[in-house]
Amino acid sequence: MAKIEPFEQFTQRYEQWFEKYYYTYISEVEAVKKLLPSGKGIEIGVGSGRFSVPLGIKFGVEPSLKMAKISKQKGIHVVRAAAEYLPVKDRSFDFVLLVTTICFVDDIEKTLKETGRILKKDGNVVIGFIDKNSPLGKFYQKNKEKNPFYRYAQFYSTEEVVSFLRKTGFGKFSFVQTVFDLPENIKEIQPIKKGYGEGSFVVIRAQRIEM
Repeated sequence: MAKIEPFEQFTQRYEQWFEKYYYTYISEVEAVKKLLPSGKGIEIGVGSGRFSVPLGIKFGVEPSLKMAKISKQKGIHVVRAAAEYLPVKDRSFDFVLLVTTICFVDDIEKTLKETGRILKKDGNVVIGFIDKNSPLGKFYQKNKEKNPFYRYAQFYSTEEVVSFLRKTGFGKFSFVQTVFDLPENIKEIQPIKKGYGEGSFVVIRAQRIEM
């Protein structure tokens, strides 16, 4: 079962994070934009549309009723479902976006296999997440029990995510990173650098490889 309880219970707190840490949020949006392909896309774990709206993505999957309602109000076509069981036809999209979603799914391999299934030939998945080995990743893990959202999260390193992607039929990787301090210390939009290992927020783009 997708970990939707905190998103149902603390919807307002979730929304307030983006306002409180505006420059961190915008930095993450800009990092995703760097690697986002053109074409028809869908966001899995679309939440309240905080990434899909500024990135122009019109389709989303979201298990939380409250989050799905907010996205729909913003004009996103949302279906309620878990990432491991997508009610989407094979080969439907040019790209799939997941932002922090991998932290909250029950089965990351099944999620990525489903992602591959709905991608067109040579389609791409774009994954944004907090690297568990980064300063912010370590901070979140240390304080997991104090946070109603990250209490339920499973954090991964970039190397672990790449391994899962390879195992589920993806290759041709690109990386960018941003967020070089704790959110409360960030007072301007952060730089975006290629690669990973410095920034806490990492974006990976990987192409579906025909088996």
